[in-house]
Amino acid sequence: MAVEVILLERIENLGQMGDVVKVRPGFARNYLLPKQKALRANKANRELFETQRAQLEAENLERRQEAEQVSGKIEGLQVTVIRQAGDNGQLYGSVNARDVAEAVTGGGATIGRGQVVLEKPIKTLGLHPVRIRLHPEVSVSVTVNVARSEAEAELQAKAGRFVSSDEQQAAEEAAEAELEAAALAAEEAEAAAEAEAATEAEDETA
Repeated sequence: MAVEVILLERIENLGQMGDVVKVRPGFARNYLLPKQKALRANKANRELFETQRAQLEAENLERRQEAEQVSGKIEGLQVTVIRQAGDNGQLYGSVNARDVAEAVTGGGATIGRGQVVLEKPIKTLGLHPVRIRLHPEVSVSVTVNVARSEAEAELQAKAGRFVSSDEQQAAEEAAEAELEAAALAAEEAEAAAEAEAATEAEDETA
């Protein structure tokens, strides 16, 4: 049987501050009421809410403005999480909300794991978009780059996706070939310059 509560802040997929909504008793008892996100919708609490509405709205506005300032720092942020994984990209373990929160905090903005919207742990290498809820009305998206090394993370960031071991090897071989070609071109240019200098010297002594 559902119970009625008065929301003290916006709750996603439920309602706005001041709305009277019906929820499951367990949701009210275990989350909304102890977290002070709602009041039981009885006459006394309705009157209490109306007397405190202006104060609650002012406090909510202040928190939202603070969240918007933080959002400017981390919107579009890409953070790296290093994990062991197989060649198929499957992790030996997973990346959870706590890991994401720690990575984002390391990137310059302190957030808690409860602010990370992650339906299930990340279990593969690659780039994963994750939503961070800074406030009931302010969310941002960050990218979690899960890789086996910083070098692999850099490759994935450039490619915009998971790069397989074969692709990494091909990229390394291509880079080596490019370096060798550049070195050969430099040697040829140096030899040509030396030959030209020698020719000029012979012309001067002739």
